[in-house]
Parts: sequence; structure tokens; C-alpha cells
Amino acid sequence: MSLAVGGFLAHSADSWAEPAPAPKKLGVALVGLGNYATTQLAPALLESKTCYLAGIVTGSPEKAKSWASTYNIPAKNVYNYQTFDQIRNNPDIDIIYVVLPNFMHAEYTIRAAQARKHVICEKPMAMNAEEARQMISACKDHGVKLSVGYRLYFEPHHLEMRRLGLQQTFGAVKMIESSLGFTLPPPNSWRLDKAIGGGGAIMDLGVYAIQGARRILNDDPVSVTAQAYTFDKVNFRDIHETVFWQMEFAGGAVVHSSTTYSSYVDRLYATCERGWFKLEPAFNATGTQGITSLGPMDVPSPQYQQVAQIDAFAQSIQNGTKPEASGEEGWKDMKIIDSILRAADTGRKIEIDWNSVRYTELVGNGK
Repeated sequence: MSLAVGGFLAHSADSWAEPAPAPKKLGVALVGLGNYATTQLAPALLESKTCYLAGIVTGSPEKAKSWASTYNIPAKNVYNYQTFDQIRNNPDIDIIYVVLPNFMHAEYTIRAAQARKHVICEKPMAMNAEEARQMISACKDHGVKLSVGYRLYFEPHHLEMRRLGLQQTFGAVKMIESSLGFTLPPPNSWRLDKAIGGGGAIMDLGVYAIQGARRILNDDPVSVTAQAYTFDKVNFRDIHETVFWQMEFAGGAVVHSSTTYSSYVDRLYATCERGWFKLEPAFNATGTQGITSLGPMDVPSPQYQQVAQIDAFAQSIQNGTKPEASGEEGWKDMKIIDSILRAADTGRKIEIDWNSVRYTELVGNGK
């Protein structure tokens, strides 16, 4: 009888115990309030289960006033680029999201790490692989986590493409076509300035095409070849207008990709031993559509792809785990882009060394 009563009391105590409180939402400060921050990131933060828009950094007093009013941001959480480093003293800010032109990514990621804030940096991660390495080292040295704004790592259609590839639903993947481009209105875009954007469409859009292939194959290319073309020599003075490139993988798959600022393309297509699967459009922030050789993909299309991306990073902070879209993943993409540009400029096949000391320092001994 006493055992039964004891068991009842123990069970009752468990039943009456208060549920564990949910982790507090993490405060995010957006650095740079351009179109992407305005139309995608800020609305996504309103839907996030783990984060909220806690602060902003902008050089525009008008934007500062408007955003503070719209998102109820207190004055103490509004910074400009001269006061940015004071953010280290603000306990409301847990994560700094860098949404600046490419040439500023490394500087503000490193300064955020020095302020001991976790960092999300928009793509492309840096101007080159060496800058990306420095960003990773700074975050490690200051004990903070680093992620790249790779929203498609968490988008349902791209997760389905990855599953189909990894599970070899249609057999081994043999060839992938992966391309993204659009017509960029010249001449006022900073993306056309090599010193600011880093190299044109290959930096801005090519990174998506590279990721699409890498994620399906769960591997990194061993070599690249590339061809670059510029027809509009007035607006494309020191960057390539259009780039085609080919990546070879150790498992036998070949990827053919293109990117451009002079026409529209948005496609990710994988062909296998017994079928195929594709997304078209593939990489844009809205309206992704998928189909396989057996019929349409039945997967949801979230309104804001960044919600899952932001929530995943917050969970990695709370759980002490490595982010899925880690800085190391961004560094790999920059190393591949560096190799593509070398291949285009030299006309040679470029072998990619993934076994160097510098690589193993960053990502360990496994991929």
C-alpha cells in the first residue's frame, strides 16, 4: 500500500510541476536598413519564435526615426555607424545581423565579435576567402557564433531537393544545372563597383548557384573551369557581366552553372540515373516551385524564408551547437568563387585543395 501511495504521490508531484519556461527571445540588431532588411528581415523577425527586432544601426536619421516608431525600438537601441561599438554595453542585443554592402561585411562582423555579440552576416560572406577566414577567427577568439544569411538552407523546397539527392530517390545524381541572373539597372547600383561589391553577379548571385549544387550533393567540388563575358563595356568596366562555370565532384557528378546581370535565369535542375528533379524559379525569396519526373513537389512555401533561418541560428546559440549555415560554409563558397574567378581569368582548370592546413583549422578533418 505504501509503495502505491508513494508512486501516486510521485506521479502527482510530476503532474503538478510547473512546465519549464520557454527560453527568452534573443534581441537582434539589424546593421543596414536597405531593401532586404526592410522588406524581408524586419517582417520575418515579427514572425520569429526565438528572436525579435531589438535594435537598428543606420546612417540615416530619417530611417532611424521611422523604424523606431514602426517597430517600437527604444532610443537606447538605435545606433549609427559612429556609435556602433557602444553596442557591446547593451544587454538587449544578443545578435548583430550585418546587412551592408559586401566590402563592409568583414569589418562589421569582426567589430560585432569584438563586442561579444553573435553574428549573422549576409551573403556573400566576404570579398574573398581570406576575409572570410579572418571573420571566423574573430568570432572564435571572442567566443561568439557566426552564421551566414543562407535562407535557402532552411527553405522547404531546397530541403526536398537535398533529400532527393542524399537518398538517391532517382539514383545517383550525375549532372546539375544551377543558374541565377537578372537584369541590373545600371549605372547607379553599388553592385557594379568592384571595390564595393567584389566582382558583380558571381559574388551576388553565383553563391546561390554554388550552394544549390553543394547541398544536393552534400559535397565540395574538387576542380572548376570557367568562362566570362562582357558585352556592355560601358556599365561593366571592371567586373564580368556574365560567368559560366563547371564544377567537378569526386563522386562523379558534374555541375554547370551561370550567373549574369544582363538577363533573367532562376533554375536548379538535377538529373539522375532514373529521373530528375528541379526548382524553377529556384532561388528567389518568393514563389519557389518544384517538380520531379514523377510530378509536382508537395511542399509548403513560407511567406518569409528568413524565419526558419533566424530561428535555427537562435536555437544553435541556446543549445550550444554549431550553426547549420556556419561561417565555415560561407568560407567554402568564397574559396570556390575565388577559384572560379581565377579559372575565368586564366582559362585554366583550377584544382581546389580542401586538405590544406588552413582548411582543417577552420572545419576540422571531416566535411
